[in-house]
Amino acid sequence: MQSIQMVLPAILDSVSQVVWVVDHQGRILYTNPAGVAALGYDDAEELVGLSSHETLHPHRPDGTPFPASECPMLQPATTGIPAHGNDEWFKRRDGSFFPASWWAAPIDLREGRGVVYSFFDATENRELERARRERDAARIRADESRAAQRRIMQSIESVRRQTARDLHDGAQQRLVSLLIGLRLTRDLLPDAATDAVALLDQAVTDAQTAIDELRELAYGVYPSVLQAKGLMAAVESLAERCAVPTTVEGEYLRRLPVEVESNAYFVIAEALTNAVKHADASHIRIRIELGGVLRIEVADDGIGGVAHGAGSGLTGLGDRVSAFDGILVIDSPPGRGTSVRAEIPVPE
Repeated sequence: MQSIQMVLPAILDSVSQVVWVVDHQGRILYTNPAGVAALGYDDAEELVGLSSHETLHPHRPDGTPFPASECPMLQPATTGIPAHGNDEWFKRRDGSFFPASWWAAPIDLREGRGVVYSFFDATENRELERARRERDAARIRADESRAAQRRIMQSIESVRRQTARDLHDGAQQRLVSLLIGLRLTRDLLPDAATDAVALLDQAVTDAQTAIDELRELAYGVYPSVLQAKGLMAAVESLAERCAVPTTVEGEYLRRLPVEVESNAYFVIAEALTNAVKHADASHIRIRIELGGVLRIEVADDGIGGVAHGAGSGLTGLGDRVSAFDGILVIDSPPGRGTSVRAEIPVPE
């Protein structure tokens, strides 16, 4: 026991945790060096005999009075029950306040029951907690933003599909009926009516041109093959129509959710359009792979040097992919072509 009593002061002097002992009247009897430093004093003797409550928090940070009778740290002297708190503010010698977490336990002294305190400056903990809350809030905002962006894109794709159907089933069918009527009328006219025949021939040509242009427009809005046969067939059709020789590689054996196929198709279509317009390429390769995620790549042998940023024409691709929790990587070294790769999660 004697050895413990001898080493106890050394232990209290070396620990970084503040240790105070106050008597039954709340006056400071002892404070270790950590307690002296925490409040900005020079020596423990400056604190001995002072009122612990008046020293730590005579008033609240907003200036309102804080009576000692309301101090929860002194309660163990009366109740004999330990207490703990995380929402106190303690005053330093220079008058500044700091947030503190504290523990108080009753201790029997010769003059009566006192209290032993332990507390620490919680500023760093609060900053860490604030940073954690801000990080969580930022993640929630990012998730909500992606969800909203996804809903917008799904709405746009739905409008695309409906518009393509309306063009095909409405205006295109009417033009086809008009073309048939013009041809039948042309067949009823005698060859001698050269002026009328010429006008009808021109009308037939114009109607056919309008049908072809409308078909191209409907295909650009939303290709029917995408809905009927899936992503691979739609991309192969896209490659066949491309102005630059384009090959398609890869395959997968199952259909994907319509929003995933639609999103992937338009990522490929936009990347292909950028390659045709800006890459000065002689060949473009499209690769599609399906594993745990859908991997797509559009690579060309053009001039490279594409800047991925605002105004580059590729920002929209990043928005499309990130809206579906995907990853977009653009590799475009000068003189060595451009590769646009995306990974899009696929729901089970």
